[in-house]
Amino acid sequence: MGQDSGEKTEKASPKKKKDAREKGEVHKSADLTTAVTMFITFGAAKIGCTGFIKAMSEFVAEGLSGGAEKARNLNAAAAINGYGEILLAALPMVLPLMLAAMLGGVLANVLQTGPMLTPSKLKPDFGKINPFRGFKRIFSPNTLVELFKSMIKIGVIGIIACKTILKSMRTFQALAYAGAGRAFHRMISDCLSMGVMISLALIAFAAADVFYRWWKYEKDLKMTKQEVREEYKQLEGNPQIKGKIKQKQRQMSTMRMMRSLRDADVVVTNPSHFAVALRYKEGEDRAPKAVAKGQDYLAQRIKGRAGELDISIVENKPVARALYAACEIGDEIPPELYQAIADILIYVYNRQANGR
Repeated sequence: MGQDSGEKTEKASPKKKKDAREKGEVHKSADLTTAVTMFITFGAAKIGCTGFIKAMSEFVAEGLSGGAEKARNLNAAAAINGYGEILLAALPMVLPLMLAAMLGGVLANVLQTGPMLTPSKLKPDFGKINPFRGFKRIFSPNTLVELFKSMIKIGVIGIIACKTILKSMRTFQALAYAGAGRAFHRMISDCLSMGVMISLALIAFAAADVFYRWWKYEKDLKMTKQEVREEYKQLEGNPQIKGKIKQKQRQMSTMRMMRSLRDADVVVTNPSHFAVALRYKEGEDRAPKAVAKGQDYLAQRIKGRAGELDISIVENKPVARALYAACEIGDEIPPELYQAIADILIYVYNRQANGR
């Protein structure tokens, strides 16, 4: 009784999942999208942007060389020219990098949810700016989970960053006398490596988040037993109404069959359980056809109606059973029964010729 009263114990039906998807409600991890985008961005930058890093390093080295004398002679035009050279060197590499990051983000979303377009999400929802609903969301269990996840991510990023910086400190000390350009080149390279390591750690974290999102999605969409019954009624119709419709259909089918009985030449019975009415019109039918069939009560009705129509009734138990099993209404009799039915029809025609 408790489960029927509102406890959600049943898995979501395909229809409920379909309706939720149309509303944009799917299990998707934003952390995975972010992590994949970061990995592609930092990885591609480290592999393909060596020219850009080299140009930046040379610009920094040139800017820092010459000391105070060069600083006094530096003017806006020279600075703009220097930055222009860097941008020209960066442009062929940065644009593909941005495109790769964008495609990576799209791919991460599509792999999770499949192609999906939800116009309903574009409609303004003024309930989202409701302060009471916002206050409720702040103190919801989901917010606490997100806070816990954020703390873990911050911790992971902090550990990786600290380890990378401490490891690079010794290298920077050795590069102090190698020139500013080389030191800057190493610093940028280490930063990109750190970005790759952080993104890999976030991908591992996001994999766990994907399972959590799936579990929460399935849990939130669970249905009560009453909801399952109501949905079944909507899809399949009320069982009581369906039963009445089927009963009405059977009645109409029986009425049509009883009307077709007037075309029969003979009714073969066994004698009480089965009855099959056959018609054979020479020149019109290739073989005798079943125009009516019935079992038990319906068999008795067929026999009674045949008596009213003065149609011959022949008792033959094996043939009646074989006809009932092999023929549907409108079907020709199977070849293996040709001889048996031919004998029955000859018997009927002889009786009719002799005036019964």
